[in-house]
Amino acid sequence: MAFIIEGKKLAEQIRTSLKAEVTGLVAKYGRAPGLAVVQVGEDPASSIYVNSKIKACREAGIESFGYILPDDTSETYLLNLISELNADPLVDGILVQLPLPAHIDEGKITYAIAPEKDADGFHPINVGLLSLGKKALVACTPLGILEMLKASGIELEGKNAVVLGRSNIVGKPVAQLLLKENCTVTITHSRTRDLPKVCSQADILVVAIGRANFVTPDFVNPDQAIIDVGINRNEEGKVVGDVDFKAVEPIVRAISPVPGGVGPMTIAMLLKNTVTSYCRRMDTP
Repeated sequence: MAFIIEGKKLAEQIRTSLKAEVTGLVAKYGRAPGLAVVQVGEDPASSIYVNSKIKACREAGIESFGYILPDDTSETYLLNLISELNADPLVDGILVQLPLPAHIDEGKITYAIAPEKDADGFHPINVGLLSLGKKALVACTPLGILEMLKASGIELEGKNAVVLGRSNIVGKPVAQLLLKENCTVTITHSRTRDLPKVCSQADILVVAIGRANFVTPDFVNPDQAIIDVGINRNEEGKVVGDVDFKAVEPIVRAISPVPGGVGPMTIAMLLKNTVTSYCRRMDTP
């Protein structure tokens, strides 16, 4: 049986540690870190995510500033709000919940956030700094994946890591993080030739392709550690990952579950990014 990489338990430990850290920071600097969360419209899924993030902030002692805007909010209004948050000394991190309504350019909004307050790690400057191996605010899900691997004692240096999926928010940044840990990294996708064969040669397989139960036993090997980033609903309405867990788990060395794997770590890393931004700003003359 595989070792189960339980992101939920690790996220709880990280959040507990952050709460203690925030208590010390408040005593030192006189205020708590602050995260502004902006949601445009009332998409049910977005509302659930936003509420969970605000709740997590409260539990960690982080001040949260929620902005729930109507669907017809103009792009100009949103850009002006971001400009105000960029200038607000009490706001250390800014998160704009995606997706945005069709009339708003998501790229333009992402670029408008000050890089030093980019809690999501999506700004091109942070993406560029990461690719150069420099200090950056890193996208939350990739950062959480790296924490999961390290906390599980999985050796990274010199290992063959395959990333299945090439998105800007998971696949590409997690590849950069693994490179920084001295892995040999291959990025694959739906058009990769002999995809199962390439994946089966990996020591570490990160799966973020967005297709339920896509990874089957012919993608894996007994010495492999798998991180499953996928969140899908199958025909019965059950939440499942991109990996066929029941078929693959008996074969591999380690695997993260869905749910209870990467998802909770993403929120924990959002809190961590906010505290990181706060510390950098407070330490800057």
